[in-house]
Amino acid sequence: MTAQTTAGGGRKPVMSDVARLAGVSHQTVSRVLNDSPHVKEATRERVLTAIRELDYRPNSAARALVTNRTRTVGVVSFDTTLYGPASMLHGIEQAARGHDYFVSIVSVRTLDSRSVQDAVDRLHGQAVEGVLVIAPQTSAAGALAALGADLPIVAVGSGPRAKVPAVAVDNESGARAVTRHLLDLGHRTVHHLAGPANWLDAKARVAGWRAALADAGASAPEPLTGDWSARSGYELGLRLATDRSVTAVFCANDHMALGLLRALSEAGIAVPGDISVAGFDDIPEASFFTPPLTTVRQDFGELGRRGLELLLDRIESGPTDGRPPRVLVAPEPVVRSSTAAPGRRPAG
Repeated sequence: MTAQTTAGGGRKPVMSDVARLAGVSHQTVSRVLNDSPHVKEATRERVLTAIRELDYRPNSAARALVTNRTRTVGVVSFDTTLYGPASMLHGIEQAARGHDYFVSIVSVRTLDSRSVQDAVDRLHGQAVEGVLVIAPQTSAAGALAALGADLPIVAVGSGPRAKVPAVAVDNESGARAVTRHLLDLGHRTVHHLAGPANWLDAKARVAGWRAALADAGASAPEPLTGDWSARSGYELGLRLATDRSVTAVFCANDHMALGLLRALSEAGIAVPGDISVAGFDDIPEASFFTPPLTTVRQDFGELGRRGLELLLDRIESGPTDGRPPRVLVAPEPVVRSSTAAPGRRPAG
Protein backbone atom coordinates (compact mmCIF):
# COMPACT_ATOMS: atom_id res chain seq x y z
CA MET A 1 0.00 0.00 0.00
CA THR A 2 1.45 3.36 -0.98
CA ALA A 3 0.98 6.79 0.54
CA GLN A 4 -0.95 7.95 -2.51
CA THR A 5 -3.50 5.09 -2.52
CA THR A 6 -3.90 5.23 1.22
CA ALA A 7 -4.50 8.96 1.24
CA GLY A 8 -6.89 8.72 -1.71
CA GLY A 9 -5.37 10.30 -4.79
CA GLY A 10 -3.84 13.72 -4.41
CA ARG A 11 -5.42 14.76 -1.10
CA LYS A 12 -3.30 15.23 1.99
CA PRO A 13 -3.22 12.24 4.34
CA VAL A 14 -5.15 12.53 7.61
CA MET A 15 -4.83 10.80 10.95
CA SER A 16 -7.30 8.04 10.01
CA ASP A 17 -5.06 7.12 7.06
CA VAL A 18 -2.14 6.68 9.46
CA ALA A 19 -4.28 4.58 11.80
CA ARG A 20 -5.47 2.37 8.95
CA LEU A 21 -1.97 1.79 7.57
CA ALA A 22 -0.50 1.08 11.02
CA GLY A 23 -3.43 -1.14 12.06
CA VAL A 24 -4.19 0.85 15.19
CA SER A 25 -6.90 3.15 16.47
CA HIS A 26 -7.19 6.88 15.85
CA GLN A 27 -6.57 7.41 19.57
CA THR A 28 -3.29 5.46 19.44
CA VAL A 29 -1.99 7.66 16.63
CA SER A 30 -2.91 10.70 18.71
CA ARG A 31 -1.01 9.30 21.71
CA VAL A 32 2.09 8.73 19.58
CA LEU A 33 1.92 12.25 18.16
CA ASN A 34 1.66 13.67 21.67
CA ASP A 35 4.55 11.50 22.89
CA SER A 36 2.43 9.64 25.43
CA PRO A 37 4.35 7.04 27.47
CA HIS A 38 1.30 4.73 27.36
CA VAL A 39 2.12 3.21 23.97
CA LYS A 40 4.08 0.00 23.42
CA GLU A 41 7.37 0.53 21.62
CA ALA A 42 6.48 -1.85 18.77
CA THR A 43 3.17 -0.02 18.25
CA ARG A 44 4.91 3.35 18.34
CA GLU A 45 7.34 2.19 15.63
CA ARG A 46 4.46 1.00 13.39
CA VAL A 47 2.76 4.37 13.73
CA LEU A 48 5.95 6.33 13.05
CA THR A 49 6.68 4.16 10.00
CA ALA A 50 3.17 4.85 8.67
CA ILE A 51 3.63 8.59 9.28
CA ARG A 52 6.88 8.58 7.28
CA GLU A 53 5.42 6.49 4.46
CA LEU A 54 2.39 8.72 4.13
CA ASP A 55 4.40 11.91 4.69
CA TYR A 56 1.69 12.85 7.19
CA ARG A 57 1.86 16.33 8.73
CA PRO A 58 -0.18 16.78 11.93
CA ASN A 59 -2.61 19.67 12.01
CA SER A 60 -1.12 21.93 14.68
CA ALA A 61 -4.38 23.80 15.21
CA ALA A 62 -6.28 20.57 15.80
CA ARG A 63 -3.58 19.28 18.12
CA ALA A 64 -3.77 22.51 20.13
CA LEU A 65 -7.52 22.05 20.62
CA VAL A 66 -6.97 18.55 21.97
CA THR A 67 -3.92 19.18 24.15
CA ASN A 68 -4.49 22.86 25.03
CA ARG A 69 -0.87 23.38 23.95
CA THR A 70 0.20 25.36 20.87
CA ARG A 71 3.90 24.45 21.12
CA THR A 72 4.61 28.04 20.10
CA VAL A 73 6.81 30.55 21.90
CA GLY A 74 7.00 34.24 21.17
CA VAL A 75 10.11 36.33 20.70
CA VAL A 76 10.22 40.09 21.14
CA SER A 77 13.16 41.46 19.19
CA PHE A 78 13.96 44.94 18.02
CA ASP A 79 14.59 46.34 14.60
CA THR A 80 18.33 45.90 14.13
CA THR A 81 20.79 44.19 11.83
CA LEU A 82 23.57 44.19 14.43
CA TYR A 83 25.37 40.86 14.57
CA GLY A 84 24.77 40.11 18.26
CA PRO A 85 20.97 40.54 18.50
CA ALA A 86 20.43 38.98 15.06
CA SER A 87 22.51 35.96 16.09
CA MET A 88 20.58 35.67 19.37
CA LEU A 89 17.36 35.43 17.36
CA HIS A 90 18.85 32.79 15.08
CA GLY A 91 20.05 30.79 18.10
CA ILE A 92 16.56 30.88 19.65
CA GLU A 93 14.94 29.72 16.39
CA GLN A 94 17.38 26.82 16.08
CA ALA A 95 16.82 25.78 19.69
CA ALA A 96 13.03 25.94 19.30
CA ARG A 97 13.18 23.73 16.24
CA GLY A 98 15.22 21.21 18.20
CA HIS A 99 12.47 21.09 20.85
CA ASP A 100 9.69 20.86 18.22
CA TYR A 101 8.41 24.35 19.00
CA PHE A 102 7.26 27.05 16.61
CA VAL A 103 8.46 30.64 16.99
CA SER A 104 6.37 33.77 16.49
CA ILE A 105 8.42 36.98 16.29
CA VAL A 106 7.40 40.57 16.95
CA SER A 107 9.94 43.31 16.26
CA VAL A 108 9.81 46.68 17.99
CA ARG A 109 11.62 49.90 17.13
CA THR A 110 12.63 50.63 20.71
CA LEU A 111 12.75 48.56 23.90
CA ASP A 112 10.62 50.94 25.98
CA SER A 113 7.90 49.69 28.32
CA ARG A 114 4.95 50.47 26.06
CA SER A 115 6.50 48.88 22.95
CA VAL A 116 7.51 45.72 24.79
CA GLN A 117 4.12 45.40 26.51
CA ASP A 118 2.29 45.88 23.19
CA ALA A 119 4.49 43.20 21.60
CA VAL A 120 3.85 40.75 24.44
CA ASP A 121 0.10 41.45 24.22
CA ARG A 122 0.15 40.66 20.49
CA LEU A 123 1.95 37.39 21.15
CA HIS A 124 -0.48 36.57 23.96
CA GLY A 125 -3.27 36.97 21.43
CA GLN A 126 -1.56 34.33 19.28
CA ALA A 127 -1.78 31.85 22.18
CA VAL A 128 1.98 31.50 22.64
CA GLU A 129 2.97 29.51 25.72
CA GLY A 130 5.75 31.89 26.77
CA VAL A 131 7.87 34.77 25.52
CA LEU A 132 11.59 35.39 25.11
CA VAL A 133 12.59 39.06 25.06
CA ILE A 134 15.91 39.97 23.43
CA ALA A 135 16.84 42.79 25.78
CA PRO A 136 20.39 44.15 25.37
CA GLN A 137 19.68 47.82 26.09
CA THR A 138 19.41 49.55 29.46
CA SER A 139 15.85 50.69 28.67
CA ALA A 140 14.78 47.04 28.59
CA ALA A 141 15.21 46.65 32.37
CA GLY A 142 12.27 48.93 33.10
CA ALA A 143 10.24 47.40 30.28
CA LEU A 144 10.73 43.89 31.67
CA ALA A 145 9.88 44.99 35.20
CA ALA A 146 6.60 46.47 33.98
CA LEU A 147 5.36 43.30 32.28
CA GLY A 148 2.41 41.49 33.80
CA ALA A 149 2.52 37.90 35.03
CA ASP A 150 0.07 36.51 32.44
CA LEU A 151 2.79 34.69 30.50
CA PRO A 152 6.14 33.11 31.39
CA ILE A 153 8.85 35.59 30.32
CA VAL A 154 12.60 35.05 29.90
CA ALA A 155 15.04 37.80 28.95
CA VAL A 156 17.94 37.06 26.59
CA GLY A 157 21.02 39.28 26.69
CA SER A 158 19.81 41.31 29.66
CA GLY A 159 21.71 42.93 32.50
CA PRO A 160 22.22 41.63 36.04
CA ARG A 161 19.23 43.46 37.49
CA ALA A 162 16.56 41.88 35.28
CA LYS A 163 13.28 41.28 37.15
CA VAL A 164 12.55 38.13 35.15
CA PRO A 165 14.53 34.91 34.52
CA ALA A 166 17.41 35.74 32.16
CA VAL A 167 20.21 34.22 30.12
CA ALA A 168 23.16 36.22 28.78
CA VAL A 169 26.73 35.96 27.59
CA ASP A 170 29.23 36.75 30.34
CA ASN A 171 30.49 39.87 28.60
CA GLU A 172 32.48 41.05 31.61
CA SER A 173 34.57 37.87 31.84
CA GLY A 174 35.16 37.91 28.08
CA ALA A 175 36.40 41.50 28.16
CA ARG A 176 38.55 40.76 31.18
CA ALA A 177 40.14 37.76 29.42
CA VAL A 178 41.02 39.56 26.18
CA THR A 179 42.42 42.57 28.10
CA ARG A 180 44.49 40.25 30.25
CA HIS A 181 45.78 38.58 27.05
CA LEU A 182 47.08 41.94 25.82
CA LEU A 183 48.66 42.76 29.18
CA ASP A 184 50.30 39.32 29.32
CA LEU A 185 51.94 40.10 25.97
CA GLY A 186 53.78 42.93 27.73
CA HIS A 187 51.66 46.00 26.99
CA ARG A 188 51.72 48.51 29.84
CA THR A 189 48.04 49.31 29.38
CA VAL A 190 45.19 48.73 26.93
CA HIS A 191 43.05 51.45 25.35
CA HIS A 192 39.36 50.77 24.77
CA LEU A 193 36.89 51.67 22.03
CA ALA A 194 33.59 51.24 23.86
CA GLY A 195 30.10 50.59 22.56
CA PRO A 196 27.11 52.87 23.20
CA ALA A 197 26.53 53.70 26.87
CA ASN A 198 22.87 52.61 26.70
CA TRP A 199 23.83 49.04 25.79
CA LEU A 200 24.25 46.50 28.59
CA ASP A 201 26.90 44.56 26.63
CA ALA A 202 28.99 47.72 26.22
CA LYS A 203 28.78 48.53 29.93
CA ALA A 204 29.78 45.00 30.91
CA ARG A 205 32.74 45.01 28.51
CA VAL A 206 33.96 48.31 29.95
CA ALA A 207 33.67 46.80 33.43
CA GLY A 208 35.68 43.72 32.42
CA TRP A 209 38.36 45.84 30.75
CA ARG A 210 38.68 48.06 33.82
CA ALA A 211 38.83 45.05 36.14
CA ALA A 212 41.66 43.44 34.18
CA LEU A 213 43.67 46.67 34.22
CA ALA A 214 43.07 47.08 37.96
CA ASP A 215 44.14 43.49 38.63
CA ALA A 216 47.40 44.17 36.79
CA GLY A 217 47.98 47.54 38.45
CA ALA A 218 47.81 49.22 35.04
CA SER A 219 46.40 52.67 34.39
CA ALA A 220 43.04 52.91 32.66
CA PRO A 221 42.98 55.41 29.76
CA GLU A 222 39.69 57.19 29.17
CA PRO A 223 37.64 54.97 26.83
CA LEU A 224 36.44 56.37 23.51
CA THR A 225 32.76 55.67 22.80
CA GLY A 226 31.44 54.56 19.43
CA ASP A 227 28.15 53.16 18.13
CA TRP A 228 29.15 49.56 17.19
CA SER A 229 29.75 50.55 13.55
CA ALA A 230 32.95 50.21 11.54
CA ARG A 231 32.62 53.93 10.74
CA SER A 232 32.81 54.88 14.42
CA GLY A 233 35.82 52.59 14.86
CA TYR A 234 37.48 54.29 11.92
CA GLU A 235 36.79 57.81 13.20
CA LEU A 236 37.99 56.99 16.72
CA GLY A 237 40.96 55.17 15.22
CA LEU A 238 42.10 58.34 13.46
CA ARG A 239 42.29 59.97 16.91
CA LEU A 240 44.20 57.05 18.45
CA ALA A 241 46.65 57.01 15.56
CA THR A 242 48.02 60.39 16.68
CA ASP A 243 48.72 59.16 20.24
CA ARG A 244 52.14 57.54 20.26
CA SER A 245 51.57 56.06 23.72
CA VAL A 246 49.00 53.61 22.33
CA THR A 247 50.34 50.07 21.85
CA ALA A 248 47.19 47.96 22.38
CA VAL A 249 43.46 48.54 21.79
CA PHE A 250 40.50 46.41 22.80
CA CYS A 251 37.41 47.21 20.73
CA ALA A 252 33.92 46.49 22.07
CA ASN A 253 32.98 44.63 18.90
CA ASP A 254 34.59 43.34 15.72
CA HIS A 255 33.01 45.92 13.41
CA MET A 256 34.60 48.77 15.37
CA ALA A 257 37.88 46.84 15.25
CA LEU A 258 37.57 46.67 11.45
CA GLY A 259 37.22 50.45 11.27
CA LEU A 260 40.20 50.88 13.59
CA LEU A 261 42.35 48.62 11.39
CA ARG A 262 41.50 50.78 8.38
CA ALA A 263 42.39 53.99 10.23
CA LEU A 264 45.71 52.59 11.46
CA SER A 265 46.59 51.32 7.99
CA GLU A 266 45.94 54.75 6.46
CA ALA A 267 48.18 56.30 9.14
CA GLY A 268 51.02 53.93 8.26
CA ILE A 269 50.77 52.10 11.60
CA ALA A 270 51.46 48.37 11.49
CA VAL A 271 49.21 45.85 13.26
CA PRO A 272 50.43 44.17 15.38
CA GLY A 273 53.96 45.54 14.89
CA ASP A 274 53.09 48.99 16.22
CA ILE A 275 49.65 48.50 17.81
CA SER A 276 47.85 45.28 18.78
CA VAL A 277 44.10 45.21 18.13
CA ALA A 278 41.44 42.91 19.62
CA GLY A 279 37.66 42.81 19.21
CA PHE A 280 34.59 41.04 20.58
CA ASP A 281 31.96 38.78 18.91
CA ASP A 282 34.04 36.69 16.45
CA ILE A 283 31.86 37.58 13.49
CA PRO A 284 32.27 35.16 10.56
CA GLU A 285 34.57 37.62 8.75
CA ALA A 286 36.94 38.18 11.70
CA SER A 287 39.42 35.54 10.59
CA PHE A 288 39.60 37.22 7.15
CA PHE A 289 40.52 40.70 8.42
CA THR A 290 44.02 41.99 7.66
CA PRO A 291 45.51 40.78 9.92
CA PRO A 292 43.12 38.08 11.22
CA LEU A 293 41.49 39.47 14.35
CA THR A 294 42.02 38.37 17.94
CA THR A 295 38.55 38.50 19.49
CA VAL A 296 36.06 36.88 21.88
CA ARG A 297 33.67 34.28 20.50
CA GLN A 298 30.07 34.22 21.70
CA ASP A 299 28.16 30.95 21.44
CA PHE A 300 24.77 32.21 20.29
CA GLY A 301 23.52 28.68 19.68
CA GLU A 302 24.14 27.87 23.35
CA LEU A 303 22.57 31.17 24.37
CA GLY A 304 19.41 30.32 22.43
CA ARG A 305 19.33 26.78 23.81
CA ARG A 306 19.73 27.87 27.42
CA GLY A 307 17.17 30.66 27.01
CA LEU A 308 14.59 28.35 25.49
CA GLU A 309 15.17 25.65 28.11
CA LEU A 310 14.77 28.22 30.87
CA LEU A 311 11.49 29.35 29.30
CA LEU A 312 10.20 25.79 28.86
CA ASP A 313 11.02 25.09 32.49
CA ARG A 314 8.94 28.13 33.51
CA ILE A 315 6.11 27.00 31.25
CA GLU A 316 6.06 23.54 32.84
CA SER A 317 6.70 24.45 36.48
CA GLY A 318 5.31 27.97 36.71
CA PRO A 319 6.87 30.89 38.63
CA THR A 320 8.98 30.20 41.69
CA ASP A 321 9.60 32.22 44.81
CA GLY A 322 12.83 34.11 45.32
CA ARG A 323 15.18 35.82 42.94
CA PRO A 324 14.62 34.97 39.26
CA PRO A 325 17.30 32.60 37.91
CA ARG A 326 20.07 34.10 35.80
CA VAL A 327 22.21 31.96 33.49
CA LEU A 328 25.56 33.19 32.16
CA VAL A 329 27.09 31.61 29.05
CA ALA A 330 30.88 31.76 29.03
CA PRO A 331 32.52 33.32 25.93
CA GLU A 332 35.80 32.05 24.46
CA PRO A 333 38.84 34.22 23.64
CA VAL A 334 40.19 33.52 20.14
CA VAL A 335 43.81 34.55 19.60
CA ARG A 336 44.85 35.40 16.05
CA SER A 337 47.65 37.46 14.53
CA SER A 338 46.35 40.98 15.24
CA THR A 339 47.93 40.90 18.72
CA ALA A 340 51.59 40.54 19.68
CA ALA A 341 54.18 41.83 22.13
CA PRO A 342 54.87 45.59 21.98
CA GLY A 343 57.04 46.44 18.98
CA ARG A 344 58.69 49.53 17.57
CA ARG A 345 56.14 52.07 18.83
CA PRO A 346 57.41 53.76 22.03
CA ALA A 347 55.26 53.14 25.10
CA GLY A 348 55.39 56.84 26.05
